[in-house]
Amino acid sequence: MHYQFQFDAIFESWPMLLQGTLNTIQLSLGAMVIGLLIAIFCSWGKNHGGRLLCLAIDTYIEVVRNTPFLVQLFFFFFALPSLGVQMTATTAALVTMFVNLGAFATEILRAGIEAVPKGQVEAGMALNLKRYQVFLHVVLRPALKTIFPALSSQFILLMLTSSIVSAVSADDLASVAANIQSETFRSFEIYITVTIIYFVLSLMFMGLFKVIWRNFLYYPEGR
Repeated sequence: MHYQFQFDAIFESWPMLLQGTLNTIQLSLGAMVIGLLIAIFCSWGKNHGGRLLCLAIDTYIEVVRNTPFLVQLFFFFFALPSLGVQMTATTAALVTMFVNLGAFATEILRAGIEAVPKGQVEAGMALNLKRYQVFLHVVLRPALKTIFPALSSQFILLMLTSSIVSAVSADDLASVAANIQSETFRSFEIYITVTIIYFVLSLMFMGLFKVIWRNFLYYPEGR
């Protein structure tokens, strides 16, 4: 084996890699926030909505959870324009990511809601709180505390899955890496660099979630 490692081209392309990394972070954070809001709404709808709303939510969850992420991405980017709905590659990537996360996060959050003691909910109702107030103040926070580790893992998985959006040329890290590789033909160097970047991003998101846990969700059990 006489392969010569040449990282010069990678170092010269650092502005592109940096921009791709920032785009991946922006896509991931945006999808996490919107996807969590979708999950909260769907969880509330499954518990307090009518039969039609529950059916719509269940259908959404089952369709998303049982179809590939890539097919969902192609649907938003290639299929919807046939109906007159045009999206840029980045917009289609963001929509696919938060739609996908919303379905998985709904099921995770539902498990947390079911773990909240019924007596706690009944106590909230006894205080004459409205249903949405009981859900927000009595049910949601304890549920998020219970499922936060699983939800954090789902968030990180979403960030790593974002590399698939390069299939529609969205300006994420994987897409930038493919462009650099096609220009330099230094496949090993570029992809070992990108692997390290994704690993560092995972550690950064883990650190962010730990900060959120300590500052917003952690409290003594008896409190």
